[in-house]
Amino acid sequence: MTTMFRKALGVLPRVGVQVLDLGPGAAVVSRRGGYTATKLSGEAWMVGGKQSATRTPADDWGLHKAASSNLCARHVADFLTNYEVNCVLDVGANKGQYGKQLREFGYRGRIVSFEPVPEALARLQKTAERDPDWSVHPFALGRSESVENMHLGWKTMNSLLEPSAYGQQRYKRFADTSRTTQVQVRRLDQVMDEDLEGIANPRPFLKMDTQGFDMEVFVGAGERIGEFVGMQSEVAALQLYEGSPHMTEAITAYEDAGFEITGMYPVTREGSTGRVVEFDCVLARADSAPAQLP
Repeated sequence: MTTMFRKALGVLPRVGVQVLDLGPGAAVVSRRGGYTATKLSGEAWMVGGKQSATRTPADDWGLHKAASSNLCARHVADFLTNYEVNCVLDVGANKGQYGKQLREFGYRGRIVSFEPVPEALARLQKTAERDPDWSVHPFALGRSESVENMHLGWKTMNSLLEPSAYGQQRYKRFADTSRTTQVQVRRLDQVMDEDLEGIANPRPFLKMDTQGFDMEVFVGAGERIGEFVGMQSEVAALQLYEGSPHMTEAITAYEDAGFEITGMYPVTREGSTGRVVEFDCVLARADSAPAQLP
């Protein structure tokens, strides 16, 4: 017996809507069509973009990047639930994209964001003000308390570090290194008491996306890094910033501090070679896992 769902799918092409039937109860509909689907397992599918004679590897990477970002976000959301995280320290918050994503994926605990760039900070504060459990610090974090020059005009890639030769070759935005502003830099271990105040049993998670400065943030946590049940760091396979560590150096430091990798997700890839430039690396302190963790 034909279901109403099947009948509707049969009618749509007559009105110019293309249908990609994935099976019982699932379909992709589009005015332009041309989409492909690959069955992964069970009821899981990967849906690809249009096929055409002009399709390029860069088009495919756009799909892969979106899929990787989504998988990472879902992995982090599950991690926060499974490890009973009740405070996320969002270092390098930019305009609040990460915090908004956490809320969209169901996290309801405290968020503390750090963002020193004035323009991004204003947008972040506007977003966070509507959330009673989301606070914002207008400074950067590092290994020492200081005032440093932050490079501006690099969009989401503003950094306290100079661009590397490779970075300048890859990104035109790095050509201008003249735009800077002074920002305050503090140590994480000096602000944690304030950030965790009022939480009876703190189980914090540290997210770092600081354009080459993650290791400095990590060092600035001192011995208090042991209080974090997990962390997320953008690690570099190819150096975009002078002085930033290679991913092997960063991961070794994280593992030496008791963290273990739970996920690695490509962030940026070279179109010409396929080499991954950066990964989002999610790590857990395994001995902090609740007993009921599946």
